[in-house]
Amino acid sequence: MGRFRRQFYDELESEYKKHYQNEFNGDESYKAAYRKVKKIKGFYSHLRIYVIVNLIIIVANLNKDIFSEGIYASSLTDWHTYSTAFFWGIGLLAHAISVFGRDFFFNEDWEQKKIQKYMEKEAANAKKWE
Repeated sequence: MGRFRRQFYDELESEYKKHYQNEFNGDESYKAAYRKVKKIKGFYSHLRIYVIVNLIIIVANLNKDIFSEGIYASSLTDWHTYSTAFFWGIGLLAHAISVFGRDFFFNEDWEQKKIQKYMEKEAANAKKWE
């Protein structure tokens, strides 16, 4: 996996140099931001393909005999209908964690925002009765 990741970053860097060689020359923070945006873009592409392919698989399994008998109702409960989505979803979750980090929902700012929200709510309630 490491070899492919290095190759990916080398391609990103060459693309960056080709497009932005004169602009932002030597700006390391821009390079880091560019890499981060490319990772996020890659994740959303992965998510889009996941949704499309799994919708096709599920609809195809549900409509096996649509031309002869109608919707094949037992496909709703078959494991193989959803197994691809389940196992690929585990991989997609791992990709999301690698892109966004472990603290995707409860990051450092979340705690501060919640504290601020509750303090504002308490202040509004206190002013309400004055």
